[in-house]
Amino acid sequence: MRNDVVDMRNGPSLPSQDVATLLAALVSDARRVQSVSLTCGTVWIKRHGDKGRRLIVAAQNAAARLFRLPFMRPSPAETAEGMVKRDLRRIAQFSQAGVPTASVIYSSGSAIVLSDIAPTVHQQLKSLRDDKPVEHDRLLVFCCSELGRLHAAGLCHGRPYPRDMFIRDERLGFIDFEEEPEAVMPMETAQARDLLLLFLQLSDRASDRKTTQDRAFGAWAAAAPKAAIAELRKITRSTGRFLWLARLIGRIHMGRDLRQFILATTYLTTMFNG
Repeated sequence: MRNDVVDMRNGPSLPSQDVATLLAALVSDARRVQSVSLTCGTVWIKRHGDKGRRLIVAAQNAAARLFRLPFMRPSPAETAEGMVKRDLRRIAQFSQAGVPTASVIYSSGSAIVLSDIAPTVHQQLKSLRDDKPVEHDRLLVFCCSELGRLHAAGLCHGRPYPRDMFIRDERLGFIDFEEEPEAVMPMETAQARDLLLLFLQLSDRASDRKTTQDRAFGAWAAAAPKAAIAELRKITRSTGRFLWLARLIGRIHMGRDLRQFILATTYLTTMFNG
């Protein structure tokens, strides 16, 4: 190794001046997510903390049991160190399967430093929405197609939102592996939940909603395991029980989350019921 380069935890080597800048940022700031400009480009510090996490997990578990919705069960509660290990483990799983992820530059007990993957799919969708609606919706369909491809490889993401996706070499990449639903439910259930979570976003964002929903679901189902499709049917049957209540609440106040639920669940319910 050259004298001016320091290797940080098996990640890409950094010039010594970048190491000093990065270490200073790690100890001088407490923001959960922080960008740092280095001579080699921008990197991101992601800090994990367990403050309040166990209460959230307990509440979500209680709700899943109360409403008999097992797919809502949260990933196991972890300490900050446990969350870092989970993130690193899942990044390695995806990388080994050939799925693009951010590069791990450094990791400590409660923080990870990752390479920049900008622009995210969310940023691309935002730039396309007004001026190029056809390309915008095509990108949404691509995301569902690639999610099906991920599921066919025996993986799931846990929170497949556009802000946690990027495109590299015509493949969809993923970041933010904080969730691990397959630890608390069968893989096919976790994969079906993946599609539902992405469909919540897609159904609200699409310019040509029905056409995009049809194309997106077809693209996912063409690649996804049959077991995941069967689980999605069961999940849709369960969530469909709450459509009447959601619509009733929507007459009083239609928030974004409620609108997403109504749009996605209405489509999937209708589609599975023929």
